[in-house]
Amino acid sequence: MKVIIQKSGYAKVEVDERIIGEINSGYVILLGITNGDTEKEIDYLIEKIANLRLFENEEKYFDKSIIDVNKEILLISQFTLYADCDKGRRPDFGNSAKSEYAKPLYENFIERLKAKNIKVSKGEFGAMMKVSLTNEGPITIILESNNQHNG
Repeated sequence: MKVIIQKSGYAKVEVDERIIGEINSGYVILLGITNGDTEKEIDYLIEKIANLRLFENEEKYFDKSIIDVNKEILLISQFTLYADCDKGRRPDFGNSAKSEYAKPLYENFIERLKAKNIKVSKGEFGAMMKVSLTNEGPITIILESNNQHNG
């Protein structure tokens, strides 16, 4: 499982020219799910996301988590995070989990964020979406759950 976290002052996601998800301030998270991902990967990433200190304290140091500052998350499913571009010019998406496997994990990921008392807006799984955001910093972090198994 892989996430790209962007700290955002405002973000929205549209499907068919209507806003289906929107936040005022917090994180835009792109979530990629690969073959073999399980609840274990969700556990690892939820803890990291909830406790990652990307918000400033009074001295302007990154010292506060999204929970500490009561911000929101806009979560977008993003199967292209597992694109393999090593051969040729067309990405191979064989490492991306199939929808029937990925969607329940995606929904569980949302519920687990909400269980941490984080307000979550979301895109539409499998839809063509337009995501707009104002990246603050800019701050962009990439986390991968398989890192927990390597060290």
